[in-house]
Amino acid sequence: MTVPEDPRFRREMATAYRSGWHFIDLATAVPHRGDSLMVTLFGEPVVINRGDDEEIRAYRCLRRPRGAPQPVRCAIRYGMIFVNLDQRDHQLVEPQTTTATPRSA
Repeated sequence: MTVPEDPRFRREMATAYRSGWHFIDLATAVPHRGDSLMVTLFGEPVVINRGDDEEIRAYRCLRRPRGAPQPVRCAIRYGMIFVNLDQRDHQLVEPQTTTATPRSA
C-alpha cells in the first residue's frame, strides 16, 4: 500500500489510529442471532458476535490456554461496527468527586 504524501492525510490517519476506534465491517455481516465474525486487528484476534438479544458485541481472544474472551468496547454507527482496543478505555476508574464553594456564598 502506498501512502499519499499529503500532510493532511497523514494527520487524519494519525488521529484515527490514536483515537482507538477502528472500523471492522458493516452490521449486516452478522445478520442473525448467534452469527459471529472473526477478524485480526493489529495482530489481535477479535470476535464480533450478535447475541440472543440482537445486540452486537466484540471480544478480544486471549492466546493463553483456557483464557476467556475479553470484552471490547463496540459501537454501531450508521450501520457500521467499530471497536476500541485501547486498554485505557477498558480500565475501571473510580469517579472523582470535587467539591466547590461558589464565590457568592
